[in-house]
Amino acid sequence: MPESQSTAIKPAPPPLQETADIESSSDDYARRFAGPVGRWMLAVQERATLALLKPFGPGLRILDVGGGHGQLAFPLCREGHRVTVLGSAPECARRIRPLIDNGSARFVASDVVALPFPDRSFDAAISFRLLTHCRQWPSLAAELCRVAREAVIVDYPTSQSVNRLAPKLFAAKKKVEVNTRPWRLFTHAEVEDAFRRQGFGRPRLKKQFFLPMVVHRMLRCRPLSAGLEAGFRAVGLTRLAGSPVIGRYERPVPSRFGRPEGAE
Repeated sequence: MPESQSTAIKPAPPPLQETADIESSSDDYARRFAGPVGRWMLAVQERATLALLKPFGPGLRILDVGGGHGQLAFPLCREGHRVTVLGSAPECARRIRPLIDNGSARFVASDVVALPFPDRSFDAAISFRLLTHCRQWPSLAAELCRVAREAVIVDYPTSQSVNRLAPKLFAAKKKVEVNTRPWRLFTHAEVEDAFRRQGFGRPRLKKQFFLPMVVHRMLRCRPLSAGLEAGFRAVGLTRLAGSPVIGRYERPVPSRFGRPEGAE
């Protein structure tokens, strides 16, 4: 073929860079959880997460991907776990600087969907406030599984809840939170399937609230919100249709019969 008729080969586009955790590690984002209602929401999240980690014992090596917001790094360090926080940029370390400076935790800046660690180098890997904003979320799930020896814990909003009204509530959410951004709703099955593909199963789910979080922010009354949610939980509504969900997925362990327990 004459040179003038040759077709130039265009270079492949660079892979998408996942940087959603930069915003969630900012002071601006932290203000969403300021005040009594915000602290109450974080306390619910903290209790659920610590309960899911408890069966694996004390002093765990934990990787917190996208955890520069510090919502879990501080309580995990307080409980004596060895925490590594990974963020997509150095500035993601700013809010957890006290933990880094006193040696309670370490920080690594790297691609959140290409973790710079060997296989099974942590007892557990967690990721909060990231899956819902991650365009390559199956890759994130795969990487979390690769580096986790025991279990992975993530949070996600589900469409199998009152959050199915999320598109209609977005304008109100934007008005209340000001800097809110679009997010992805998941079904439980699609998240479970993503982890099952990596060999992780036996999902254990903790559903945090029956009412959307923006409703509690609009109420601006911790006792009222806590009372409402206690009632919803007591009658089973939270278990049926609560969100966001905190899910734990476990790596199967060998059994004496030669087949990994929990394998399908």
